[in-house]
Amino acid sequence: GQGRYSTPVWSPRGDLIAFTKKLGGQFLIGVMKPDGSGERILTEGYHNEGPTWAPNGRVLMFFRESPGANGGPRLYTIDLTGYNERPIAIPSFGSDPAWSPLIN
Repeated sequence: GQGRYSTPVWSPRGDLIAFTKKLGGQFLIGVMKPDGSGERILTEGYHNEGPTWAPNGRVLMFFRESPGANGGPRLYTIDLTGYNERPIAIPSFGSDPAWSPLIN
């Protein structure tokens, strides 16, 4: 597709790749199949970046930087439908999230 792709990350099952895409001044977080087909944009914003997969493969965490005085990076999660985007409550700014592995 159009735009610049970066930060590719394989899903835990290996069936999808999460990515950041810069297009028209926006930073998008999306997923696609390993062959490049089935691209789905899950969220967009001024500066979204750094997607990382939850161990269950159903949720992504990423950071978003917003313009303005309080525009430092904040962490968010979103499910693979592109709905249920939620901010993660942390005491300060945060970027480059990582999940702890599941422990059985």
